[in-house]
Amino acid sequence: MSFPVTRLRRLRKSESLRRLVRETSLAVDDLILPLFIRRGKGIRRPIGSMPGQFQLSVDQAVREVKESKKLGIPAVILFGIPDKKDDLGSESYDPEGIIQVAIREIKDQAPGMIVIADCCFCEYTSHGHCGIIKKSSGQDGFVLDNDATLEVLAKAAVSQAESGADVIAPSGMVDGMVKTIRSALDENGFSDRAILAYSAKYASAFYGPFRDAAEGKPQFGDRKSYQMDTANFREALREVAQDIKEGADMVMVKPALSYLDIVGKVKDRYNLPVAA
Repeated sequence: MSFPVTRLRRLRKSESLRRLVRETSLAVDDLILPLFIRRGKGIRRPIGSMPGQFQLSVDQAVREVKESKKLGIPAVILFGIPDKKDDLGSESYDPEGIIQVAIREIKDQAPGMIVIADCCFCEYTSHGHCGIIKKSSGQDGFVLDNDATLEVLAKAAVSQAESGADVIAPSGMVDGMVKTIRSALDENGFSDRAILAYSAKYASAFYGPFRDAAEGKPQFGDRKSYQMDTANFREALREVAQDIKEGADMVMVKPALSYLDIVGKVKDRYNLPVAA
């Protein structure tokens, strides 16, 4: 039917009617709170490039989590800032690492809150890259050793799960990261832990404030050899498809604002939760 029998404005007549037929909604249930956690006690260190946000000691993070729980926020994602860094990012898999301590405390003090653990190395490595780096004769003079990084990722994921993390979120765009983490979790008795994969993570200057917050800026070079090329659309769909095949329970597109077309296409094509 066409006009005048069909009048699309009928369903826009009142606020209540618009609410009734609204296709897209945003609720507190959709939110995840990022927290940046460092050693110490009573610490709320301002993040200059994120006004109103702070690096927190574990006790302060627990306070934030409890308040967030009262507000109905269902989940937090944790990023650790260690006192000491090394080439391997070894604190990422240390049972007494900052993120492991924080996970245990949050799960104890705020039961029911979903804890997502960022599983990457840029915050933990002295060079600020997302894995094991080795020298190369190529243009950049270095390369991220993909398969060596997978071995450390597996150790970090299991350590986070042992500490009580509900969801492991690998964010380094390392080939095979989901398969490796899924296998490691299952082999160690954590088949119930979900994986939120940063499946289409584009290289972007928008990460500047985050790198300040997590103290994870690369000390040389950039991340373009492992994060996605900004011009590529079909590659993003391949990355997402690969992660789903390897066992991802949820996928992420990042950064969201400038890649809403990718967010929409991924949501249309794949029947699983999409984070942004």
